[in-house]
Amino acid sequence: MRAALSVIIPTLNAEKQLPACLSALMEGLEAGLVRELVISDGGSSDATLRIADEVGAVVIASEASRGGQLRRGMQAAQGDWLLVLHADTVLDPGWSESVLDHIAAHPERAGYFRLRFDAAGLAPRVVAGWANFRARFFGLPYGDQGLLISRDLYDGAGGFDDQPLMEDVAMARQLRGQLRQIPVTARTSAARYVKEGWFRRGGRNLWILLRYLSGADPRDLARSYRRSGPRS
Repeated sequence: MRAALSVIIPTLNAEKQLPACLSALMEGLEAGLVRELVISDGGSSDATLRIADEVGAVVIASEASRGGQLRRGMQAAQGDWLLVLHADTVLDPGWSESVLDHIAAHPERAGYFRLRFDAAGLAPRVVAGWANFRARFFGLPYGDQGLLISRDLYDGAGGFDDQPLMEDVAMARQLRGQLRQIPVTARTSAARYVKEGWFRRGGRNLWILLRYLSGADPRDLARSYRRSGPRS
């Protein structure tokens, strides 16, 4: 049987984070689940593209805009199912079996993973706990929780919007009522939270989310976002 899954990763100067992300994906290749890897790059000037070439990824080059990068990466993907991951996200062992279970049992729903940061302490647990609460009870997982979605459901939702920020929230809103948590942990980098302060960074993220949900232009939000640094 042909492998079902295309993995799509948006990148921009991700040479430090990408190898760990790709290493965790190997079990899906060994299980016959992963069909292809699509790297949608926004103009990296480091070794990101060399790493992508070494692992045989399909590379889509375009301007830096996560929504646009994801839209083009998803268009290029050939799988019946699509898995979106950030370059600094590492799936825990056993993820492929849980993904296969989801595909078999819940083909009509998209899936996302439990968030955890690669840092110890109370603050990382609180911030991750809020993210998991927001995803489960408000149906708003962020991109660092991944997205597993069938091609049919993705196309039916209209695809990722070509916008510079909050493309993950826009997609989650399109999928309201069709999202399910997959019982696997996705560990993401805590570097920016450590640098700026856990609750300061978390507060900024929440403020940007509230502004977006209130109708703020994603382009205006992106300018604020760049000044304060990305969410994750």
